[in-house]
Amino acid sequence: MIQIESILTGDRLALSRLLTQVENDVPEGHAVLNELFLRGGKAHLIGVTGAPGTGKSSLVNQLALHYRKQTGKRVAIIAVDPTSPFTGGALLGDRVRMRDLSCDTGVFIRSMATRGSLGGLAHTTAAAAQVLDSAGYEIVIIETVGAGQSEVDIARLAHTTLVVESPGLGDDIQAIKAGILEIADILVINKSVLPGVDNSERALHGMLDLAHPSRRVYQHHGRSETVDASGWNKEPVWIPPIVRTMAVEGKGTPELVDAIARHADHLRQSGEWTSREHARLRSEVEALIQESLARQFRLSVPEDCYQSVLSEVFNHRLSPWSAVQSLLDGRCK
Repeated sequence: MIQIESILTGDRLALSRLLTQVENDVPEGHAVLNELFLRGGKAHLIGVTGAPGTGKSSLVNQLALHYRKQTGKRVAIIAVDPTSPFTGGALLGDRVRMRDLSCDTGVFIRSMATRGSLGGLAHTTAAAAQVLDSAGYEIVIIETVGAGQSEVDIARLAHTTLVVESPGLGDDIQAIKAGILEIADILVINKSVLPGVDNSERALHGMLDLAHPSRRVYQHHGRSETVDASGWNKEPVWIPPIVRTMAVEGKGTPELVDAIARHADHLRQSGEWTSREHARLRSEVEALIQESLARQFRLSVPEDCYQSVLSEVFNHRLSPWSAVQSLLDGRCK
């Protein structure tokens, strides 16, 4: 049994074993997690998402280096990698790009496989983040798979979500219509020395103007006049800033860290930090309820009954909806 004191005193081996237990969903891990949860809630969770090839891992590496050198804060990184649908394996290779952090005892890197989960995160990513939070890491960075437009689960987990774009990965319309941009708290244009960076930034500004109009144009005596509309809403509104970076050279990292700090201040001053925490925990509780109910239901149905109903579905004598209703009613056919 892993001792909580070992986790709290920074025992990296004990922390690694606990994360493995949590990831494998074993009762021993749940018991420790239950105790640790009462000590958490202090870390700033930063999500990093975006399409493959935008340089997310290199950017995470630079963020961690900056936090360590400039603030001395302890940093944990959860790097989620895709699981092969054919072999069931995962490379877990994101840490290859984070070799600069390997000798720093104030940095903890954990790779996780999605194990079939959609939305860019692994099934137990939220629990792993809670463990690292409770273990005293002040900054927890979660790097998602990079699955594209469906990768929005990170917005339910992180306090601050960075969406990383890169010039040349698609046209302007593709950048604007991608649903993943709607979850951004900060937009990052990485690899900003590549051709087309101005077009990419212009497209992102166009998207932001549509979502957060700060100026309004109206006709006055036949002339168009522009007025500042930012003060019309009494509630403070966060408009995602656009930050250019060149992660492999560390350029733009201080500006990005400053934008992250400003967003954290906004969340606390507006009360949205608490709202996001409540929404995150509610989503996690509801997900666990669904999982537990599904597991209990599956155990309550005899295997021969379950297979009989599936056989009817396979032979197109029963629809999936009717099959579910039959199983819920306790009927095998």
